[in-house]
Formats: sequence, C-alpha cells, structure tokens
Amino acid sequence: MRPSKRAPDELRKVTLERAVARYAEGSCLVKFGDTHVLCTASLEERPPMWVRGSGKGWVTAEYAMLPRATLERTRREVTAGKPSGRTQEIQRLIGRSLRAVVDLGALGERQITIDCDVLQADGGTRTASITGAWVALHDCLAWMRARSIIATNPLKDHVAAVSCGIYKGEPVLDLDYPEDSAAETDANFVITGAGGIVEIQGTAEGTPFSEDELLELLKLAKLGTTKLVDLQKMAVM
Repeated sequence: MRPSKRAPDELRKVTLERAVARYAEGSCLVKFGDTHVLCTASLEERPPMWVRGSGKGWVTAEYAMLPRATLERTRREVTAGKPSGRTQEIQRLIGRSLRAVVDLGALGERQITIDCDVLQADGGTRTASITGAWVALHDCLAWMRARSIIATNPLKDHVAAVSCGIYKGEPVLDLDYPEDSAAETDANFVITGAGGIVEIQGTAEGTPFSEDELLELLKLAKLGTTKLVDLQKMAVM
C-alpha cells in the first residue's frame, strides 16, 4: 500500500488555476497534491544576444523554492550569490521542455521567461513546474495574439511531466515525498500531447533497474501525462 493510499497508476489531485498573478502576461498556480508551484510568464521584447538577428525568439525558465516551502527553512539562494546546481538543472529542464513545443520563428525576436516558484514542496516540484509552465506560456501567447504582437500561435503541442518510481518493488505513478525519499528507483518523464518523449531522467537509488522495469515506468508516465494534458486542455478552454 502506498503511503497516500493511492492506486499504483493514480495521480495525486491536480489543479491548474490560471490568471493568479495580476501583472504577468500569463500565470498558473499548479498543485500536485501538497506540491504547489506558482508559474508566471513574462514577455521581453529583446531576446538573448545569441539569437539576435536570427528572426527567432527564445523561451527560458527560472526556478526557485521559497524558504519555508519545506519542513525546515531553506536558505535563499540569492544570499549565496548563485543558484545551486540542482536549481540550474531544473530550470534548464523546464526551458528545454517548453521549447520542444514552441515554434521559435513564429515568436519573433522576443523572449518569454517562465518563473516557477515553489510555494510548498512534497515531491515532484520539477514535474509540476513543467505542467503549470505550459499553461502560463499558453496564456502569455494568447495575450500577445490578442494585441497583434504575433500573428499565429507558436505553440505546436502540449507538454507535461510526471514522476514515476519503483517503491517497495512496485512501479508507481507521481511520487510524493515519502515515496520519493524511499524509492528504489526514481524517474521523471517529460512527454508531449502527441506522446513524444522530450526527456527521461532516471536513477537507481539501490539495485539497478531493468529494461522491463523502465518500460513499465514509461507506460505509467504516458498514462499520467495523458491525464495531465487533458487537465491542461480543460484549464485553457
């Protein structure tokens, strides 16, 4: 039995609340159970130096965890002078995931920055961030189209992410913190609405996992991301 009493293929309760930040061009408060992340999208008319003159835009992300998002206070990274390696890895993952479903040429020479701020953490903050970031990005692009800043929608597809793992010998979907901290295998899957795989991150915490187990986790992840994409579609209707 899972600590949350969920079935092996059952997501936590997921909600996607739009337009929660008054000044952002797009925003979404995403909740995966007790993991809550505020995602905001900000438009900048100047892209990074390396894409200027290319006729293309850029989508990037920043990720941060509030000090009391966790059981004990975490020091703000700004006081350390730079983001941690974990933070840099997560924000790069979010950016890659979004760019995989955006036509950067249709965006024009502009940049959209997605800020993902973890308000409360209970496992799966990166997967919740990616899922909510897509909604914030969608609304930012709709805001741009309504003002004739862009002529067409640069979004090519949905993208969502979910964690899977092997907990007490059984493959399970959407790990919360008690499972994540004790899982024999922990993996994150980023998958598009069409079923394309953007990224897989998997680690054996103890005994190495087999190819068959990886395929079982992928099967669970596709089930989970299909449900998440359905929730995205309902959120932006």
